This record gives sequence, C-alpha cells and structure tokens, in this order.
Amino acid sequence: MGLDEDALEYHRTDPPGKLEISTTKPTNTQRDLSLAYSPGVAAPCLAIADDENDAYAYTAKGNLVGVVSNGSAVLGLGDIGAQASKPVMEGKGVLFKRFADIDVFDVELDTDDPAKMIESVAMMEPTFGGINLEDIKAPECFEIEEKLRERMSIPVFHDDQHGTAIISGAALLNALEIAAKDIADVNIVFSGAGAAATATAKFYVSLGAKRENITMVDIGGILTEQRAEAGELNPHNEPFAKDLPEGGLENAIDGADVFVGLSVGGIVSQEMVQSMAADPVIFAMANPDPEITYDEAKAARDDHVIMATGRSDYPNQVNNVLGFPFIFRGALDVRATEINEAMKVAAAEALAALAKEDVPDAVVKAYGDDPLQFGPDYIIPKPLDSRVLFDVSSAVAEAAMESGVARHHIDLDAYRERLEARLGKSREMMRVVLNKAQNDPKRVVFAEGDDDKVIRAAAQLNEQGIAEPILIGNRRQIWARMAELGLDYEVEIVDPDGDSLDAYADRLYELRRRKGVTRREAAERITDGDYLSSVMVEMGDADAMLTGLTHHYPSALRPPLQVVGTAENAEYAAGVYMLTFKDRVIFCVDTTVNLDPTEEVLAEITKHTATLARKFNVEPRAALLSYSDFGSVDNDGTRKPRRAAQLLRADSTVDFPVDGEMQADTAVVEEMLHGTYEFAALDKPANILVFPNLEAGNIAYKLLQRLGGAEAIGPMLVGMDKPVHVLQRGDEVKDVVNLASVAVVDAQDTR
Repeated sequence: MGLDEDALEYHRTDPPGKLEISTTKPTNTQRDLSLAYSPGVAAPCLAIADDENDAYAYTAKGNLVGVVSNGSAVLGLGDIGAQASKPVMEGKGVLFKRFADIDVFDVELDTDDPAKMIESVAMMEPTFGGINLEDIKAPECFEIEEKLRERMSIPVFHDDQHGTAIISGAALLNALEIAAKDIADVNIVFSGAGAAATATAKFYVSLGAKRENITMVDIGGILTEQRAEAGELNPHNEPFAKDLPEGGLENAIDGADVFVGLSVGGIVSQEMVQSMAADPVIFAMANPDPEITYDEAKAARDDHVIMATGRSDYPNQVNNVLGFPFIFRGALDVRATEINEAMKVAAAEALAALAKEDVPDAVVKAYGDDPLQFGPDYIIPKPLDSRVLFDVSSAVAEAAMESGVARHHIDLDAYRERLEARLGKSREMMRVVLNKAQNDPKRVVFAEGDDDKVIRAAAQLNEQGIAEPILIGNRRQIWARMAELGLDYEVEIVDPDGDSLDAYADRLYELRRRKGVTRREAAERITDGDYLSSVMVEMGDADAMLTGLTHHYPSALRPPLQVVGTAENAEYAAGVYMLTFKDRVIFCVDTTVNLDPTEEVLAEITKHTATLARKFNVEPRAALLSYSDFGSVDNDGTRKPRRAAQLLRADSTVDFPVDGEMQADTAVVEEMLHGTYEFAALDKPANILVFPNLEAGNIAYKLLQRLGGAEAIGPMLVGMDKPVHVLQRGDEVKDVVNLASVAVVDAQDTR
C-alpha cells in the first residue's frame, strides 16, 4: 500500500480516529461513582461558584487546550471545510499529549464568518485553559486571534503564525552565530507575505533584527510603498513595505544575508543563491516542496550555506511541534492570561541554547544514528528530544512570571522536576538520586574513559555538579575526542601508558600475592582499566567506579570483586534492577550475579536491596518469590525462599516488612495478598521482588521491561565494600549518568 492507503487504514482501525477520553480517578465502586457524579460532585461545583479560580483545583481545565479550526486553510489542502479538517485537529491533539502531556478537545466550527467564530470560541472560556487556533486563512486569522486575545483571559495562540516564527527564530539565532553575523546587521528577504511570513518577520524584529533590513516579496513582487498606496497590501504586512523600485524575488535576494521562504516550492534558483552575501542562511520552508532543495542550495556555492527546510528528510527541519506543546505547557502551569512576546522570545532562545548541548543517544538513534552536533547541519533540536519539554516550558513559565501575565507563581527548580515526572516514573525516581548526588559530589573513576559515551557522560556529570569524573585512558586521545565532540570541560585523566602506576601495582600485588599474582603480573594487570580503577577506589584515590560498557558483565565484575571485595557485613554482592511503571516502582534481585543462591544469600541480598531502595526514598516491602504460596507446595525449591523470609523476620536489624514464599502475582496484587492471605506480613504489595535464582530474576526483569512496559534502571551492584557499578554493553549516555549518580549516593554513605 502507498502512504494514502496506509493513512486511511491507520485512521479507520477500530476505534476510528486518534483520540479517546479516559478517567483519571477510580470508578470501581458505588462510592467512586457517587464522588465522580451525583451527589458528591456538588461540593466542587459550589466551591467553584464561590471562587472561579478553584476550577483549576477541581477540574481538568488547567491541562486542557481547545484546538479550534474552521478548516479554511488546512495544511497544503486549502479550504476543505470544518468536518474535513477534523483528522488534522485530532492529530494536533495527539502531538499535545505525546510531547507535553496536555489534553485536548478538538473543536471544528462550521463558519467562515470571523465574528461568529470569535463569539463561539469566547463563550468556551470556562472549558479550557488555553486555545490553539489552527488552519484559519489569512487575513481573517489575524482578526480572530487579536479579538480573542482581547476578550479572553486565557492564552490564545495561532500556531500557523507564531509556531513557525518561534522555531525558525531559534534556528536563525544559531545560524547567525555560526556565520559570525549580528542579527541587527543582516539583510533578510521573505518570500511570502501571508500569516506565517508576517508573524515571522515581526518576531525576528523582537529577536533583534531591524525592520528596515527586512524585505518581503509576494506573488505581486516586492512589498513597496507604492503598492501600499495602491491598496494592494493588508494592515498586517503593510508595515514592511519599503521605499524601493518594483521588482521580484531575484532583485530582493541579491546581496541578502538571510532568505526565509514561506511561499511555494521551486521558486529559488541556484543563481539567486549565488547572488546572496557570503555564508548565506536559507530557510526554504514551503511544504511539501521547498523553495530550493537542500542539495541544490549547498551545491550553488563554495562557502557555507546554512540551510533549513520544513522537511524531515533534510537537516534542520523547522517543525512547529518543537514549539506549541511546550509553550502551552509553560503557559498553563503558571495559569498565564496570554502568550506574550516575552514568552515567545524565551521559547526561541531556549531552543537555540539546547541545540548547543550534547544530544542524547536515544535521540540520535531515533533519527538514524547520524551524528547530531551543533553546526551548520544541526541548528535546532529534534522534536523527540525530551529535554525540549524541560527547557522550553521552564523558560516560557519564567518569562510569563517576569512579564506579569502569570496568575500562579512556581518554583522553577521544582517545576523542572515535575516536568520530568510527566515523562515517566523512572525520571521521577532518578531525580531523587540526582538531587542527593548534587548535594555532595564524589570522585567517580571510569575504567573505559576513552569511550565516547563515557566522555560525553563525564561532561554532563561535570556540568550538572553530580560527580567529579576521573577518566582512565590515553590522555591525548581523550583530549582529541573531546574536541571532536565539541566538549570543553576540565577532567582528571589517568593515563596507563604515560603515568607512573607503581604505587597502584604495589597495592595490587599486596592484595593478590597470596592468590597467585606475582609483582610482575601485578604491574601488567594494573594497566588494565578495570584493575586500575578498582585499586584507585580501594586506596581512596576515587570514591566509586564504573565499568562494563565495552565488555562482558562477568569479566568486568571480576577485578572489583578481587580488589574491592564485599562490605564488612556482607559476604555476597548482587545485581538489582529498578523497574518503574506508571504507578509503582519495583526492585528486582538478583538479576546478574548469584546463580543459585542459598537461603542465607537470599536473606542477605534482600537486606542490601532494602538499603538501596531507601536511597530512592522508597520504603522497602520485600517478597521472597516462588511458585508456591506460604507452604502450598513443600519441596527443596519452595523451602529456600520460605526459610530466607523466616531468617529475615527473625533478624532484629530488619526494619521493613518481608514475607514469603509467595507467587509473583500474590506479591504485587493487593486484592490477592489481603483477600486470600490476610495473615501476610506485608501491609501493601511488595516493591522488592527477590527471585529464587539468577535465571528467574534475569528472565523476569527482561519480560517486564519488554512486554510490561517497564523502564529499567541498572544493574545496580549491592553488597560491595565500596561503590562499584557494572554497566551493560550498549548502555546509553543517560544510563552512564544515572548509574554514576547512584554510585555518588553510595559513596556519600560510605564514610
């Protein structure tokens, strides 16, 4: 099937469309229903009647946007009417929810009369926290937005105008920085003088461009004062009319620094590009075909051509989804009365700044594994970069508060954490550890310090004040790679090829000489990053270590087990994964170390895991798992977890609830736990699942991750004398940062 057939099938698959309504409160009992509707619903109604602001406390208004259209200017389809525009408006709702967790009602109004549309939307103010106007033709769109902004005390935003302006504005700031040009000095030519082009030109002025340096061209030619006097222009583009001779695009573009295309495809020739000033910036944003293709523009000149389009198959896609979800998120969360110019500028500047930061591995993979690094082919972030939510929404909220349009003031640091939590429980949990790490950073040594992911992770750890990284590897090679990656930070490097390691070799020999290691062998082994890092931690020259990114888990674990060993009160280490779901967190142990643990080992690693859980501010409740419930099957296999639970309950140092043996569903389903086994020691479902052997633990966590939708953080090594964590091969930079943060918190407790 072709794209059209695929799209039709996608939309008609049951249930038709792309949106549904789901409940956010329990509706399982008669009492639930009496609270959701009559008679209980009367209480919030009366509270809102007394104070309308309470609508934000008792209803979904604060997270609800109306996407409103009359279908008069839909994408590249033109005036197709209100009903036919509904798939687009539903799609807009999908983007709001996917990228910023904002709920949407799409509203299609069957009218071409601006007055009727204004009246209809204004009457819906009690319903929504904000209004997104969409696909309304010019010049009516200007009047509709302007009048609604005057009448309504919630944000009203016409994305077709302002979205392109903000995203391309961010791209312009970075493109001019690369070209070493000042926005106040550049000559900018627009092809197109409709809603998007006019709003974009006005916004560039807000960013610092001079109005007198902007020339606009439409189908009738350059916007001149003569044309304005002849009544050919409208009140919105007339301010850009210039005292110039009549002419076309080829005249306007000659000598220009920046071309902004918001018109039709194929109207810019290579000769026109050649006539532009040195290192030109070309934003050819007509869809689906740009005014000139990326390849044609690049081939037209020998100097730098910084190019952006509206297409995803070329670098630097100007995509409105980088703007509207996050702008509304920030506006809604401070209950802004409008989205003003300061908020739009803040959004553009935040996007521009984000493009200069290291790009997460997950984003790189999502776009085909091609490197993404600030430069001519990467001047704006990608829509799938989750950091856009934190940076843009926070910037918009801050600008709203500073400019006086916010009715609700928030703590911005706490706000970023709430935004992070919207993206999943794992981010919320890691934020707990990251905050603890930042309070007292420790020295973390990386055995594979010359690996790109480690170098990038070290930059983030350094910048965010989480840890003081120490990299093991060739010093010159690490410096060279840092430069190639565009990273500039101070970091300690220990070079096994150039630095004296005699003291470390002596210590390794001292520790392992009765284990068959000679002094010469110790000198050879200490050049290995795992042994060197282990000895550095053992001697106190580093507080924690990470390894395992480039080799098998068992071989990475062996040196720290030999050198660092287990804690004084521990005989066994274990590997723990934290699995996060939408509404709960579970720690799974053992998933990486002990093949067939005894009951004593199970008891010990349960205590280690409980200590780990508390580092995430989780109060532990442990279940020893089996295929039997409390003696329903009696054999050697079921007795082992049963006895482990008995050992734990008899241990006076154990200050958390623990029980077993029990089946996995008994451990995690409250109705089963308390409905059938009311005698169980767990007052709530377990959040630590202790598996009877490594095979079961490893299989279970991977199934939960792949089929159960859990996000996995780990493996986190517990029971070691000093903090050691072993990464999995293929882990991403964020995994390295997360595990390093856990290591720092471990080190804070190892004093």
